[in-house]
Amino acid sequence: MKSILLFAGAMTALTIGAQAQTATTPAPAPAAAPAPAAPAAPAPDTITLTPTWVSNYMFRGVRLGGSSFEPSIEYDSGNWGVGVWMNFPIANKVPGQSDPEIDPYFFYTCTINDSLSIVPGGTIYTYPNAKNSNGFYSDTVEPSLALNYTVSGFKLTPKVYYDVVLQALTGEITAGYVVPLKDAGTELDFTGQYGGYTMDKAVKNASPEVKLKGDYYLVGVSVPYQLGKTKITVGYAYTGFSTLKATQGGVSSSSPTTARSVVSASLSWTF
Repeated sequence: MKSILLFAGAMTALTIGAQAQTATTPAPAPAAAPAPAAPAAPAPDTITLTPTWVSNYMFRGVRLGGSSFEPSIEYDSGNWGVGVWMNFPIANKVPGQSDPEIDPYFFYTCTINDSLSIVPGGTIYTYPNAKNSNGFYSDTVEPSLALNYTVSGFKLTPKVYYDVVLQALTGEITAGYVVPLKDAGTELDFTGQYGGYTMDKAVKNASPEVKLKGDYYLVGVSVPYQLGKTKITVGYAYTGFSTLKATQGGVSSSSPTTARSVVSASLSWTF
């Protein structure tokens, strides 16, 4: 039971035309075929560095830390992208939570058409200072598969994850909508998200196993401003979970429903 409460506490710490010829009108001589268009130049490789501050570190509705510094670096080449995302708590650290967190990730974008793409990827979550004796994992591996679909200005992204270490299956859907603010040289990026998961090995070396089940949500808005190769973004989100239930040996306990506000500010440089 202690392991259930320990983990729950840490977890409270994501787009034909045809022209008919009439029979009585002779068809005009065919025009000369246009010269073939030059192939589009491939997108250049880029490196993007993004230091970010958040008022709370929230992951799938659960608070994993207070005020935090979250830098990331990403390299993009064609359809491929690889990067590293990190979290360093500044204040109000959740007891027992790892400090820091360093997560390498990758993805590949398979473009179907202007409105649809499929994105397989994966993340390795690493916690260098995690204490296995307290039930924490030093690292886990989570492949994922997403579908991006744009319709009527809305971008919909259903996504599924499976953490092979935690034996955790997660499904979520994200909706985004952009409102241009041309006079201000920016836009409002609205985001809504809902997801749910089941986890069979929530606590390391627990016997019997600790299982976790929950769902989460997020609503937010951000304002980006581009200045040359630098982008400044400020945002606000309200996120939390509706259910969070841990079970061990047939005994279950539920954490009270909770949600928190997250204020964020980031700079992004692309080279």
